[in-house]
Amino acid sequence: MKNLRQQIEGLIFIAGDEGITLEQINDILQADLEQVQSELDNLTSYHEKSDSSLLLVNYGKKYHFVTKPVCFESISRFLNISKVKQLSQSALETLAIIAYKQPITRIEIEEIRGIGSEITLRKLQSLDLIVEAGRLDTPGRPILYGISEGFLDVFKMVSLNELPELNLNNEEEQELFQ
Repeated sequence: MKNLRQQIEGLIFIAGDEGITLEQINDILQADLEQVQSELDNLTSYHEKSDSSLLLVNYGKKYHFVTKPVCFESISRFLNISKVKQLSQSALETLAIIAYKQPITRIEIEEIRGIGSEITLRKLQSLDLIVEAGRLDTPGRPILYGISEGFLDVFKMVSLNELPELNLNNEEEQELFQ
């Protein structure tokens, strides 16, 4: 296909924050999958090495353009961002439990943490870090939580396989995470 690289770059640009998968690009362009992957690798390398303010990244199996860290200060001023949002310790704990144990109910999270988590779960949902992953088929049909694609974007991961291994110190901890 003529101008394959430009076609791919244009699709990624238009996809915006949502991103676009290799399969979607291939379906749209009807090109050889290996050739599309090769061009994506070339584009990624090009943007890393160039003076461009953009990087091509692959998070959650979707390709996105993001700005390089050198642009953070000026973009923050433009968007009136006063400081980077940080998650509380309880939010990080809850997020880690969901990432390692998903799908998981609020009650199961609270059993592991030893404290209520309803407000933290609502906050994590509003930040698009977790999603409702169904309901448990038991009385009351409690909500099951899982991580979202937003989680993968925020933590710059392609998949949960990139999570570090848990170092569990005792039998009680090991029991909680089985």
